[in-house]
This record gives sequence, C-alpha cells and structure tokens, in this order.
Amino acid sequence: MAEDLFRTALDELDIVLQRIDLGQVDDACAAIGRAGTVVVYGCGREALQMKGFAMRLFHIGVPVAVVGDMTAPALGQGDLFLVTAGPGELSTVTALMTVARNAGAHNLLLTAEPDSSAGRLADSMILVPAQTMARDQGDARTSVLPMGSVYEGALFMLFEVMILKLKGLLAVSPEAMRARHTNME
Repeated sequence: MAEDLFRTALDELDIVLQRIDLGQVDDACAAIGRAGTVVVYGCGREALQMKGFAMRLFHIGVPVAVVGDMTAPALGQGDLFLVTAGPGELSTVTALMTVARNAGAHNLLLTAEPDSSAGRLADSMILVPAQTMARDQGDARTSVLPMGSVYEGALFMLFEVMILKLKGLLAVSPEAMRARHTNME
C-alpha cells in the first residue's frame, strides 16, 4: 500500500514538473542573476520552500533576504521580489507585491493560478501547474496528496534545478558554494 502511494505521488510530481515551461524558468534565472537584491516570500509550507531556496541563493552568492527577517532590506529599482502564491489569492502576497511594485522592484511570481490577483501584479511568472488549496476538493482534486503538497514538492525540485542553472549562469563552483555554508551548526 505505501509503495503504491509513493509511486502515485512521484508520478504526479513528475507530471507537474514536465509541464513547467522551461523558457519561464530560464527567464526567472536571468532575472535573479541580474537583480541587485532578491527578496523572497511565501505563506505556510510554500514559505518553507522559499526559505530553502533563499539559503541556496545565498550559497551561490546572490544577495538575498526573506521578508520578515530583521535584516531584510528595502526593495527598489533593479531588485527582485520573488514570491510564491500557489492558490493565487493570498492577501499578504498581493499587499507585498504592491509594495514591491511601488518601490520599482520586479515581481516574479510562482503560482498554479495565473489568472489571479497575484498573477495580475506579476511582471513575470513561472506557472507550476499543480493542485493547491484553490482546487483540492471534489472534481477539481487532481492529487492523492493533501491540499497543496504536490505544488510544494514541485517547488523544491524546481528550485534545485534553478540553482543548477544559476550556478552555470553565474559561474559558481561547488567549492565556492560550500565556502558560503554556515559553520555555526
């Protein structure tokens, strides 16, 4: 039984990842690479994925911060606000995207719902076509996993691939990444 659940969940994740537009991924990596500062945000479990991505961005030398951290800088012209809103309609996300836009920053959105409030505030986007809490009940349900789990799992894999692409784009060696890893553990 458990083996079947693993296989089903992995198959669902594979389908989502195959449907991500690699042109959008390349454009997002280019935007991250040229940004003065990248600030990231997400709600709930999506926030956990964003924090993990922020950590890896730091490891490759990208100036990065997480909204809510005491050291998060003000955003402005030439900066990037990287935000995830799987279900698309999150009031904190749209409020922060409006602040970033008004400050002159570029809004890069990851979402499963491009025709949403967050989608309308995005300057660019990566569509992650997975079940979220926007469509996790009744006939709309497409995953064996609960709520937005398949979306969150797709974010993890997407972010790992983006780091690989950014390593090449920014010419970062594994040794340089490791040298930026904390020694305070």
